[in-house]
Amino acid sequence: MTDTTFQTLDRRPVLWGPVLSMALCVAVLIASEFMPVSLLTPIANDLGVTEGATGQAISISGVFAVVTSLFIAGLVKNTDRKLVLLSFSALLVISGAVVTLAPSFPVLMAGRALLGVAIGGFWSMSTAIVMRLVPADSVPKGLAMINAGNAIAATIAAPLGSLLGDYVGWRGAFFLVVPLALAALAWQWVAMPSLLSLGRVRTANVFRLLGSRQVALGMLAIFLLFMGQFALFTYLRPYLETVAGFSVQTLSAILLMLGLAGVIGTWAIGRLLKARLYSILIAIPLFMALLAVLLIVFGSAPAVVAVLLVAWGFFGTAAPVGWGVWLSRAMADDSEAGGGLQVAVIQLAITLGAATGGLLFDHLGWWSAFALAAILLLGSAIAAAAAAYDHNR
Repeated sequence: MTDTTFQTLDRRPVLWGPVLSMALCVAVLIASEFMPVSLLTPIANDLGVTEGATGQAISISGVFAVVTSLFIAGLVKNTDRKLVLLSFSALLVISGAVVTLAPSFPVLMAGRALLGVAIGGFWSMSTAIVMRLVPADSVPKGLAMINAGNAIAATIAAPLGSLLGDYVGWRGAFFLVVPLALAALAWQWVAMPSLLSLGRVRTANVFRLLGSRQVALGMLAIFLLFMGQFALFTYLRPYLETVAGFSVQTLSAILLMLGLAGVIGTWAIGRLLKARLYSILIAIPLFMALLAVLLIVFGSAPAVVAVLLVAWGFFGTAAPVGWGVWLSRAMADDSEAGGGLQVAVIQLAITLGAATGGLLFDHLGWWSAFALAAILLLGSAIAAAAAAYDHNR
């Protein structure tokens, strides 16, 4: 796309309605993806598998999200982006229904695989589409709104999933995503303008982007951040029940506070990104690594655990906003392929984090998954510092 075209786009009215419809869809996607976090125990008991194995319900969606995100830019290069988003939203509805009615663990995993396709495709397109819906100087705000959906999902999925699972069963909790997904689909259908392809997909091989040192370092930092985050986050419920000793009701309240802290963190940190992007990208994983260590040390002190998890929500939920802004700057000329690569990296990290954390949780104890998280998060901070150094050279 030429500079003149970008200037033309920047003179268009700001289309916040479509951005908000995407934010709702993101909220439902993330709620669906991480609903098992608060329902590991009842799902495992009902389907006759271990909690560590049930954690792979997150891993399988990650695998399919990775594959989808790597190839989606090339596959839909000539397709109206509105139609693409609507297709992935419809797939989200189907996935929710399959998981809700799953009679066995393999069927549940199949539904989770469909969810992975929706996640990989929708997230891959999201940054590039926001860049077309709002002027360049409003992109950070637009991305913050999209990622606020992420924060809201953290608020909805974990505490409501846990609470509803206790009263109506885990299937009833999963069914909640179906009407929400239908609402997101309808809103996008009405609000989203036609977004014809601009012919900007340079290559179907997104790995060519890693030839840039800045991109390679940034993706490494993203990978370590999300792998570390979900090596810990996936197994919060059994930690809170068996280590901290919370009841289901108290656990739900703690997870609700974690989610609300994420909403606040997304808003507060998002306002600082224009001026202090790299400082924030370094600081977030550093704080999270410290929190992971403190959760190990103070696991038997419920009040301290509650405070630490609120801080975890504040920093962890805001992290994708920072890396979304980084993507819009580092890969502005190839944002769809860059978005696909970023989503692939994130989902691969989530998959490996949940899988590795589950193996450690089952074989060495809960503390080992949390220790792995701390090490990986520290590595993310180091990689982000290297990216900042490369940017300032």
